[in-house]
Amino acid sequence: MKTVSLPREESIRAAAAHILSRIKEKKDAAVALGTLDEELAVWDELCRQAKEKNVSLADVRFFAVCEFEGETFPEGASIRQRLLSHLIGKSDAREENIFIPDGEDCAGYDEKIASLGGLDLAVLGLGDNARVGFNEPATPFDTYTHCQKLTAKTRAELAPRFSGEENVPLRGVTMGFQTLCRARDIIVIALGVEKAMALYRMLYGRDDSVYPAAFLQLPASVTVYADEEASAKL
Repeated sequence: MKTVSLPREESIRAAAAHILSRIKEKKDAAVALGTLDEELAVWDELCRQAKEKNVSLADVRFFAVCEFEGETFPEGASIRQRLLSHLIGKSDAREENIFIPDGEDCAGYDEKIASLGGLDLAVLGLGDNARVGFNEPATPFDTYTHCQKLTAKTRAELAPRFSGEENVPLRGVTMGFQTLCRARDIIVIALGVEKAMALYRMLYGRDDSVYPAAFLQLPASVTVYADEEASAKL
């Protein structure tokens, strides 16, 4: 695992450049992506760099790491809404190439990824409790895409997006670690002081599901892009 610690804006630019380099290598890459605020900043920068360097995102297949269960959400709260607003219109990425997990067909999501030869790249953030996607503490390593009850800590973290914790869905659907850790390349984005402990636990915690992100110690190719605040405990 490689850790790159830079000032916030430099970290964002470096992570976006890493993603763009993979897309240059394979224009129809299968890319897993999350939508925590720090990840969205990277997607915005990716779109900017792609336009600047005349690199097309039209054939990239984007797979959301997770989504909330439910049918109606406040404007801009769902994973799908956030992905569309940060990719479509800001680049030539196509809506038909953006895939969202469905709790009614978790196996089908993994089958779609497998049909494309697996994930070429997974771009992940960290929850405050060291979750990845909605893989909460105690999630086993041998999980594929699955439905997950959200912890109180996760729901509190997401409360601002839903105008109150009481409005945050109780459950979500998420790629599991068997799906994510088989990606040929993995990027982790950690920005801000609130991610410092989660990053420390990812790098130094036991890979036994107490801190789910510690499972990311296992894949061969993982690069962490962290700003100075998130790196404070390293």
